[in-house]
Amino acid sequence: MREEILSNAIEKLSREFDAIEWKYLDVPPGSPREKTQLWPGLPSEDIMVCVYKGKKILELFHRQDFFFFNFAYQGDYNALSYQFDKEITVHEGECYIGQPHAGYAIQDQSKEETIIIGVLIQTRAFFSAEAYFKSYFHVLAADSRLFQFFLNPKVDQYSDEYILLRFDDQFSIRRLLEVMVVEYAEPTENSQAVLQSLTMALMMQVARQYKHSNPPGLSEKTQSLAEQIVSYIGEHIDTVTLQEVAKHFSYHPNYISTLLPKETGKTFSAILLEQRMVRAVALLEGTTLPVSEIAALLGYSNSSNFYKAFRAYYGVSPREYQNRSPDQSP
Repeated sequence: MREEILSNAIEKLSREFDAIEWKYLDVPPGSPREKTQLWPGLPSEDIMVCVYKGKKILELFHRQDFFFFNFAYQGDYNALSYQFDKEITVHEGECYIGQPHAGYAIQDQSKEETIIIGVLIQTRAFFSAEAYFKSYFHVLAADSRLFQFFLNPKVDQYSDEYILLRFDDQFSIRRLLEVMVVEYAEPTENSQAVLQSLTMALMMQVARQYKHSNPPGLSEKTQSLAEQIVSYIGEHIDTVTLQEVAKHFSYHPNYISTLLPKETGKTFSAILLEQRMVRAVALLEGTTLPVSEIAALLGYSNSSNFYKAFRAYYGVSPREYQNRSPDQSP
């Protein structure tokens, strides 16, 4: 019964995909925004699930104004990426994650039927206080590279970055996407709320796999204790304390307090402050979240403490930083 429901949902969404009339941003020829696909879903939707099913798909090279996750559910497919001007093969079980405005095109002809499940997310879901960014923050902030990947498009619309992941846990990612396909194929008044939760789970899968597939220079096995502690601080930036770090690594707090300056040249407090300030700037530039909410996300008990810390670190207040001219730096 479950397989029949899933099969029917895939068939329905694949027919709807074939019927989509892709609309493009109307810009003068030669503009860098030329051939930019507009959001194909309903204006009220923040999340859309698409399914391509077939043996031939030759897209025009284009940009788009939304994030997308294209998962090779059945078979492999080829895609063109603007970055490095190259063709990429996305193998079954892999996911291509694209930023808004990054160049991309699926160019595939196969003897066997290919199924691609696409999860499209409006940029406002990441960049506005009214949407979901606050929910995603704790998932993304654990890795500064992943954090910047999702925030960069707000500052640099043509960063042309992408992520290609192969999930070790194929069962979980496939079942998660299947649930999203079924939910979107037969929507109810609560479907967008359900899809928000499922997208949160998808982001957690992505963050976990990204960390496993892209270790920061050294693997955890070869990292020094100090390097492991610095990574741990970044992963728990809103709640971490010296006592918690000491307990996690089974050392006395005094030992950690002595080790960090010796190995890194910085105290625990200085490391935590530095990581908070880097993320603070990214949030001020890349979202519309009010300063009070940014302070809370970074673990400050109140906005006043955040204002004082930010001014002491950068020499300007958070609001002054937001209002600075583009050529100014903190």
